[in-house]
Amino acid sequence: MASLSVKPGQRFTLPDWQNNSLLISANAEQQRFNSHHIRQEGRALRNETGNQAKWDEHKSRTRLKDRITSVDKWREALAKCLTDIDLEIDALTKVKEAAENALQAKNLCLDVAIECLTFRESRRDIDVVRDPVEEELLREVKVIEKTKKELQQRVDDAFKQLCLLKEARQQLSCDHRHKVETLELDRQCMSFNPTSGNISFKVNPTRIPDGTTALREWELNSQCNKERAEAEMKASVDLRGAITLSIAQTNNELDAQRIATEFALRKRMRDMEAALSELRWQEKNTLEEIAEMEEEIRQLEEDIRKRTLDLKVAHTRLETRTYRPHIELCRDQAQYGLTDEVQQLEGIIRVLQQKRTESQDALDALYRQLHRIQTDMGYKTNSLQLDNKCMDTRRKLVISVEKFDPEVDAVNRTRNLPRENQLEL
Repeated sequence: MASLSVKPGQRFTLPDWQNNSLLISANAEQQRFNSHHIRQEGRALRNETGNQAKWDEHKSRTRLKDRITSVDKWREALAKCLTDIDLEIDALTKVKEAAENALQAKNLCLDVAIECLTFRESRRDIDVVRDPVEEELLREVKVIEKTKKELQQRVDDAFKQLCLLKEARQQLSCDHRHKVETLELDRQCMSFNPTSGNISFKVNPTRIPDGTTALREWELNSQCNKERAEAEMKASVDLRGAITLSIAQTNNELDAQRIATEFALRKRMRDMEAALSELRWQEKNTLEEIAEMEEEIRQLEEDIRKRTLDLKVAHTRLETRTYRPHIELCRDQAQYGLTDEVQQLEGIIRVLQQKRTESQDALDALYRQLHRIQTDMGYKTNSLQLDNKCMDTRRKLVISVEKFDPEVDAVNRTRNLPRENQLEL
């Protein structure tokens, strides 16, 4: 018989084979476990990073909105300040023109006074005497020259103030323009999103650009520009008042008492009108407060009525529970709760009644105050009518155009000029 050939090589035992299978299965289980754990960690990381990115983007968007709001408020404030300073420049220009016109008008008066003195130099012999007429003419020349010098000084001051106003306006305009540009950029940043077509990576985007300022410095810059403009406008308003007063004084120095009386009467009428306006405002607000207080008292009474009904319900429940038979008549939680409810409701009703009394007292005081306001309005209306009659009576006075006082309305900033050589006050 032929012998069975034996293949050379290593032979494993059955336990080795079983151990190898078990090892492969265990490794597979471990790898799947590791893979599952990594997948779970990856999912958690994706959720965490996604939420963090969304919150960061939301916070950045919120900060951008707040910044846009802050810059826009400053832009509005600067725009209003620009409008006010433009109006003030226009008003000061008109007052300066009025002072120049008044200064020009003094030349004729000076020429007349010098011409009169020249004529009197032709006197002969004993008539060449320093009489009161010559003294008055010389005094008139001095007064005219003094008023011209004062008016010229006012014109120079107005010119300097106009330069300061325009310089402040230039700073305001520059600051306002920069804020408009900043708003456009920040709003463009607000419009960016992951689907925008114009987003890309930038080189060193977190760098601090040259010329970067601190937030406090930014606020101080705008605040300083605004405060400077307001200070210049206040100085301009004061200067306009001084120029107007100088024009009035120089044009009416020979008739000061009459002008002072007119000025005092006009000022009194303005104060009276302002007082009447204030009283009307107080009357309107008092009437509104009376209506609101009456409504509040009605609400308090309604609440008292409702709480009284609630108290009746609680009392009825307590009384009804006293009829529980025998051992059932116990102090349970419901009993304690109803007792506490009664005490609370009684306290609430006392507080509401006290508040109703206080409200009624306040309403009575409002009615008394309303009566005082309406009585005072009657007094001031009568006084204003009398002042108007005085003004109508004083319109009979006629003055020349040289003595006309150009009034500059502090609200509308307009100038009232005479249309003829003479006018009536």
